[in-house]
Order: sequence, then structure tokens, then C-alpha cells
Amino acid sequence: MDTAPLRDAYRALLDAAAAAGSDAVPPPGEWNVEQILAHVSIISAVTISAVSAVASATIATYDNRMAQEPWTIERVIAQAGGGAGLRDRIASQADALCTLGPILDGAELDTPVPTRLVSNGDLLVDQPVPLRDLLGGLAETELPGHTRQILALTP
Repeated sequence: MDTAPLRDAYRALLDAAAAAGSDAVPPPGEWNVEQILAHVSIISAVTISAVSAVASATIATYDNRMAQEPWTIERVIAQAGGGAGLRDRIASQADALCTLGPILDGAELDTPVPTRLVSNGDLLVDQPVPLRDLLGGLAETELPGHTRQILALTP
């Protein structure tokens, strides 16, 4: 699997976050930069878990609900020590995913992973999704969307 698009998406997100800093104030009801980064870190961890499960031939699942839970987001921010720590954590998670991706063969990438994706309280996906599509969605939709969200907060 070519992970260059995934690496590029992570790099763009991290560059945007570094430029925005942590002082940017979001509109009411929106996340600040640290909350966005914590969400991405949780999503990245869930993705690493799914990839690792498939690579080890164990049961894989993908569920993004905890990545939207306010207490969990704040806990991840505290554990990482804020924005700089979150950026470091996400960079390491990106390295892990971009290292694991190429070791998977076609059958592993085609493995259907039971998936539940929720956004703003709306159920978007509740069905098996091939692992390659989860990784592609991260690179093509999830990370670019959060990059745009961070850029909108940049003064």
C-alpha cells in the first residue's frame, strides 16, 4: 500500500496546527485546535488498532465514537501535555500507520472491518468497511477535513 497520501495528509494537518498555535478561539460549539488534535490522535489510535488486528489475524473493529466524547478528548489533551505534545503524538502515530501500511498484503487490505462512524451525533456508517477504505478515508477525508477546520481558526 502506498502511504504517501496518508503521510502528506498528516503533514498538512500538523503544519496547520503548528501555524495556528493554541490561542485560536473557535466559534461557539466548535472545537479548538487542541480538541481537534486530540480527536485526530484518538482516531489515529483506533486506526492503528484496526491495522494491527488485521495484521495479526485477530478480530478488528473500527468505532470513532470515543473520539468525539468530551471527557476523553480533554483527557488526551492532558496526557499529551497540550498542543505540542499532541502534535508529537500524532506525528508518531502517522509514522506507525505509514510503516504498517506497506507490510499489509492485498487480502489484508481487503479485510472487512466492522465499522461505526458517527459525526455530530449522526450515524454515517454502520457496516463492514475494507481496511484499505478506512485508511483511504483517513487520508482523503478525515485528515483534510480537520486540516481545513484548523486553518479556519488560524489568524
